Amino acid sequence: MAEKYIPKRVACLQPSATVMLGALGALDRVVACTRHCAAVVPSLDVSRMLIVEDSWTAKAQEILSSEPDLIIASVPYQVEAIAEILKANVRVLALAPRTLDDVYGDVTTVARILGVSERANAVIARMQDEVNFVRHRARGLRRPRIYCEQWGKPIMISERLVKELVEAAGGDFVGDPGTRICAEGVRAENPDVIVFAWCGVGGRVPVEKVIQERDWSYIKAVRNGRVYVVRDDMLTTPAPVITTGLQALAHALHPDNFPAPEFAGDTVIRVFAKAGV
Repeated sequence: MAEKYIPKRVACLQPSATVMLGALGALDRVVACTRHCAAVVPSLDVSRMLIVEDSWTAKAQEILSSEPDLIIASVPYQVEAIAEILKANVRVLALAPRTLDDVYGDVTTVARILGVSERANAVIARMQDEVNFVRHRARGLRRPRIYCEQWGKPIMISERLVKELVEAAGGDFVGDPGTRICAEGVRAENPDVIVFAWCGVGGRVPVEKVIQERDWSYIKAVRNGRVYVVRDDMLTTPAPVITTGLQALAHALHPDNFPAPEFAGDTVIRVFAKAGV
């Protein structure tokens, strides 16, 4: 029987892949990653790695220059980037999680391919314990209605995974996950809480400007000073770090019951008192 091949040089084209390798104790195999990976994996030594484009803008020659024996890509994808990834003619693991169960499954898959299957159970159990702790603590509390936004132009509601986190944190998710909505539609919903987590901008969302331009001054969340910005990588990285995003949502929904989380010493969630009103 042929000996199983275990990848030794991995190119991570999305932060979620790098986070998973970090959780599985396999960062020493990462030879290429994106510029966003270091933000969510503070222990990553980017000085010894090639910085490459992500799954949205990947370039074959750039990837190949790191001489990987495995490429791990993840959502979001662009058709042209997929073609470039395949053009590299290297083994590719393409992930597209939509739910918490998908994330758990991806951890198991990555661990198995790397030959560290025994580590996956501990990572998953730790995530599940954190989710269950928040869910249990939020049980019995009033369930505020919360609108979560992942992009501003066009206005996009956060994905299904965020809806699952909202429900675990004791809130009711407003809108259809991953779809467009108009400013008038959000006004009509009149949510109790608003969370901005725009992809790729960290916490730099111009909240006051957005509220003014969309005429949201009289939405309940704005009038009551319950408008928050959450670091997008805590909510849009389908990997173990997503539990920090869960804690941020729990704080937004129940600030008296859940403390505001920090990540690597940095603030994860910021509140805008009345958002300039």
